[in-house]
Amino acid sequence: MLLLIENSGLLVFWVVAAARILIPLTIPLFPLPGITGSMILDAVDQTIFQQFPGLNLQGYQGYDKALDIYYLTIAYISTLRNWKNHFAFKVSRFLFYWRLVGVVLFELTHMRWLLLIFPNTFEYFFIFYEVYRLRWDPVRMTKKYLVGVVALIWIVIKLPQEYWIHIFQGDLTDTIKTALFGYPADTSWGEILQTQPLMCLFGFLITGLALAALCWLLKQRLPPPERKLTFTHYEYQPSFTLEKSPGSAASVTRRVLNVSLLEKITLVTLVSLIFSQVLPGVRATDLQLVLGVAVIVILNTVLSEFLGQRGFGIKYALQQFIVLACANALVMLVYAVLRSAYDDQVIIANAIFFVLLFSLLITLFDQYQQVYLRRFNLDDKALQPQEVKEEFGTDEE
Repeated sequence: MLLLIENSGLLVFWVVAAARILIPLTIPLFPLPGITGSMILDAVDQTIFQQFPGLNLQGYQGYDKALDIYYLTIAYISTLRNWKNHFAFKVSRFLFYWRLVGVVLFELTHMRWLLLIFPNTFEYFFIFYEVYRLRWDPVRMTKKYLVGVVALIWIVIKLPQEYWIHIFQGDLTDTIKTALFGYPADTSWGEILQTQPLMCLFGFLITGLALAALCWLLKQRLPPPERKLTFTHYEYQPSFTLEKSPGSAASVTRRVLNVSLLEKITLVTLVSLIFSQVLPGVRATDLQLVLGVAVIVILNTVLSEFLGQRGFGIKYALQQFIVLACANALVMLVYAVLRSAYDDQVIIANAIFFVLLFSLLITLFDQYQQVYLRRFNLDDKALQPQEVKEEFGTDEE
């Protein structure tokens, strides 16, 4: 019986871990449901694991922080394609990299106060924008309005939350168990539901009524909706088609060696540094990792430039991902052989993880960067507008 419980706990652990990797992949297609699902799973994963006392969760806190960055990175990359308000995008870029740098510094130094200085304001700003976009055109938001929203989120919401979680090291579910129900923090929610069902029902009703009241208040104060309700990215997006002429060698070089490449190297490097601190058995030094990631990103960008001449959209993005994954696997294989020559074996699971991570982030960035450049007239050679509605839809405002 004990063995059955342990196996069940291990199965639940891997199901939750897989969900934390797969659910964020829905963010580019369904931004608000995708990030909401990722947040909810992040909030309840340890509560789920507590139902299986035999699980060894040593070191999971580090994985938890890295997986948070994973879904935030996908959310940021999706703004390249989905966001039409350029100032809002630039604000989100700053907020994302501010948090990303803070998490890297925390992983390298383990100083918890750094997370208070670098709060995760990007996440709530992303949610605000996507909620606004459900019924209104986000282009109408002014710079003053957006700065006010960021200040409100940063000061009123995130600073107290970051202090509670990372300085005071409080846990909301544990506080509810001890303060509201009078149970020890390690008591399972199943036991609490069985012993105090009326109190739990009352709590659900109060929460539901509070949310209903908030929705009613917002409905009274907000202007009339300007568009139909939709949770997909397809609505109100421009349609693009690729100009397939490869151009001269000089033009190809300019499209590869540019500011976007520097951002891509920075993004993938910082995310990789975070995961390298929590994955077991990573022997490469931080400097070796930075240099290795830079080389891989440059090689992948050259490949992406030539693959990009074939087409644009989900089908071509999948093809690009497969090609980049194969190329990166070959690079990792060569690296593993060289390391083994010095009796320093590479852990296969880590190599596979980094191959998939590099390929995913670079593919998404390259595909969505094209939309960003064309939308804001930053590169008149990458994409051309198209009259007919295709994969990305048309502006229907």
